[in-house]
Amino acid sequence: MELVIKNLTKTYSNKVKALDNVSLKIGVGMFGLLGPNGAGKSTLMRTIATIQSPDAGEIHFNDINVLDDQLSLRKILGYLPQSFGVYPKMSAEQLLNYFAVLKGVSDKKERKELVNQLLEITNLQDVKKKNVDGYSGGMKQRFGIAQLLLNDPKLIIVDEPTAGLDPAERQRFLNVIREVGTNCAVIFSTHIVEDVKELCNDMAIMNGGKILKHIKPAKATKEISGKIWTKSVKRDSLEKAEQEHNVLSSNYNVDNTINIRVYSDKKPGVGFKKTEPQLDDVYFIALKEDQKK
Repeated sequence: MELVIKNLTKTYSNKVKALDNVSLKIGVGMFGLLGPNGAGKSTLMRTIATIQSPDAGEIHFNDINVLDDQLSLRKILGYLPQSFGVYPKMSAEQLLNYFAVLKGVSDKKERKELVNQLLEITNLQDVKKKNVDGYSGGMKQRFGIAQLLLNDPKLIIVDEPTAGLDPAERQRFLNVIREVGTNCAVIFSTHIVEDVKELCNDMAIMNGGKILKHIKPAKATKEISGKIWTKSVKRDSLEKAEQEHNVLSSNYNVDNTINIRVYSDKKPGVGFKKTEPQLDDVYFIALKEDQKK
């Protein structure tokens, strides 16, 4: 099972190049597409999901030529956009039953079993009688996963699903998506590094419509092992430190000093200590190197 994207390009009428010669290969499991807002992630997700067309390029999923045969992909596709509407005054159970009918599950008993199974998987069994438009953000996202699983998809696309969720809801959602992502290809688009760290066995970093890096998370941090350094500096010394060193990130300490993380092949100076690299470091390095081009 493999999704192959070749040389996708898309330029909008306002001259913004949303996709700039994007090529990727994505297999079974959780694939994290990581990038800041405006990187082109949603354009790529919508293009793979056949919602919009590219200017040029190819997309193949197994033996399906996606751009030529959109219907065949849609039959095995599950797509959860950044936001989606629901019918008012309908419970999760009623809505899933309705969607199952639309997707061709005509046998009433089979439909009931399927709906109950999906409510169980998405941890919504206790609130299945509640109207979906009254759900919290995290519950709505889990309902979104339930409805996309109705057709037993082989390719699942979720676009910025944890944005705006509180920590508990985010964790519940990640647990659900982790569960469903074991035997199909799941593309998980996000600007939150932590999501990719917790979930994904493969990833790409995107910015400005380009793929900056395609690598497995474990290998990505291994590549910069021994090159990340930390030091606490005074608040009024931060600007000077940023001018002198390749500062990737900074955060406040309890004593009001600032802890900086620096990327350097050798010790950057007095007081720096070598530290374990994190996926955040990989992300910031990729973005900073892209800015220099």
